[in-house]
Amino acid sequence: MADWRNTMECLVRDRERALLGYAYLVCGDSTEAQDLVQDALVRTFSRPRPGLTVFKAEAYVRRAITSTYIDQYRRHQRWSRVQHLFRPGDGGDDATLGVDMSADVTLAISSLPPRERACILLRFFDDLTVPQIGRQLGIAEGSVKRYLSDGIERLERSLGPLEDTEIETTPVAGYR
Repeated sequence: MADWRNTMECLVRDRERALLGYAYLVCGDSTEAQDLVQDALVRTFSRPRPGLTVFKAEAYVRRAITSTYIDQYRRHQRWSRVQHLFRPGDGGDDATLGVDMSADVTLAISSLPPRERACILLRFFDDLTVPQIGRQLGIAEGSVKRYLSDGIERLERSLGPLEDTEIETTPVAGYR
């Protein structure tokens, strides 16, 4: 019982800033990033995982951050399609429209759809291969390549030409 607590304490003590930074890259909002990290820690440590090291726990938490963000985005999209049925005339505007983003990259990444953002971050921030991204997100490698291609194209429109944007470095087994 104390084993998972020690692992969690070490993870939070030693890697909290890195996890918060990763979550911020995923969602683009510092408050939401803190919530994502908290939710990911709860999801990771809410059930027993024997032999969980700090390194493996960080990988679990990072995956949980990405999954939680995508789930929340989907839930928000579904709600936005039916919310008019529950309340009349919503005149609210996006509260983030007047906010000045301090970095062009942050703004460009935050403008990507969730799947493209997740694939871009997993590929270029976590340095995962296309097959690893597909396994982590539970999608086909072809879909990962498409999301990466679309995401890179959108980033290049915002930021200009990007260097080292090769999507696939290893051939997929059985394909040339």
